[in-house]
Amino acid sequence: MIAIASTAITLALVFYTIGVFAERRAGTLKLGHIIFFYMGLVFDTAGTAVMSVIARGNSANLAHATTGLLAIILMIIHAAWATIAYAKKNPETLSRFHRLSIGVWLVWLVPYVCGMLMGIPALKLDSNVAFASAIATSVVAGLLIFGAEAKRLRQ
Repeated sequence: MIAIASTAITLALVFYTIGVFAERRAGTLKLGHIIFFYMGLVFDTAGTAVMSVIARGNSANLAHATTGLLAIILMIIHAAWATIAYAKKNPETLSRFHRLSIGVWLVWLVPYVCGMLMGIPALKLDSNVAFASAIATSVVAGLLIFGAEAKRLRQ
């Protein structure tokens, strides 16, 4: 069951990341991006559900469980808002939507990286160390992404 859950959550990472960064690169929100958002949401929810069954409600880290739930809620809001924004066809909203997408992706990255680090037996990381490392990873990713965007806007 661990393999199924890990595969599903990793597919969520792949699909959600493709959707978020393809949207950013395109400069506008398109239907294909929304499809990737929903695919990421479906695989993340499925993988998380299987992991919850395995853990039987006893997460090794409350912060991991909480950020995981927050990430799924944000993904639902994000996908729904993307659908609404796409349907309204406001060019300004469509061209700025990537900011929300990246923010949600950065939040989602925390429970993904934390779970991955806790799930690698060879690392033997304390769950709090894994969580702190996941936050640091997301912060560094955010700095790189928004730094590159700021540089691009200055040009």
